[in-house]
Amino acid sequence: MSTGIVFHAIAAIIYLSLSAALWGMLRAGKSLDQPEKITRWLLLPGLIAHAVGLDALVLAHGSLHLSWLLALSVAVWLGLVVFWFESLIVRINGLQLLVLPFAGLVCVFTALFPGSHLVSSPIESALRGHLLLALGAYGLITIAAMQSLLMAALDHHLHHPRDVLNNASGFRKAIGQALDAQPPLLVQERLLFRLIWIAFGALTLAIISGSLISFFTQGSWFPFDHKSVFTVLSWLTFGMLLLGRHRWGWRGRTALRYTVVGFIFVVLSYTGSRFVIDVLLHRG
Repeated sequence: MSTGIVFHAIAAIIYLSLSAALWGMLRAGKSLDQPEKITRWLLLPGLIAHAVGLDALVLAHGSLHLSWLLALSVAVWLGLVVFWFESLIVRINGLQLLVLPFAGLVCVFTALFPGSHLVSSPIESALRGHLLLALGAYGLITIAAMQSLLMAALDHHLHHPRDVLNNASGFRKAIGQALDAQPPLLVQERLLFRLIWIAFGALTLAIISGSLISFFTQGSWFPFDHKSVFTVLSWLTFGMLLLGRHRWGWRGRTALRYTVVGFIFVVLSYTGSRFVIDVLLHRG
């Protein structure tokens, strides 16, 4: 059994155990703020194990290996790292109720299906750096999109009549309890834009490095293919959102719409194509 599989399994156990503990406290009516420091430091070994697992699978034998599941695993890890540092400033334990179970399941599936394809090029080191930048940007954009959808659900929940929730089914009541435990919308909005700023910076560097690689290998600054086009469209979308935030104070539903549109462009540029190749066509 490879190192990557073992450490993804260890990370999955930690994530799922912490999420089970938090959900148990929620169902028992206990506050999630009290064990915040304990949860934060128990999460750290999971992040380290996850990082070791990704290093063993993505950068195996000094080469770059990618797949749809590995890209998703990188996205989840990056999001958890940002959330972990954010938890040093504000209380976001409620957010972990939804993020940790998802992260645990992603690690489980990555451990079960660790297959990947080797990325090779005459300028492999430069290509590796470019792809890692792009993967980091795509990962953070994915987490930002999930965050925006959570904020939309929370906004809807805040306007939902309380008596309807009280008469809801067990599953809907559990979701309602989880939403009640979420950080305030203003805190989540600040976290969302922090994710977008970091992702936008990484995406900018990825576009610049990709243009340089294209020029030195193909003699063209901009390869006119679907990945390049949709990546640039995503960059323009998030650039417009950040400009609107700075100039006109865009927030709320406007910010959520731009985030989702930018994420759709990212899906079309990389994740969607890799999913079709890796999962539907079973090709490496």
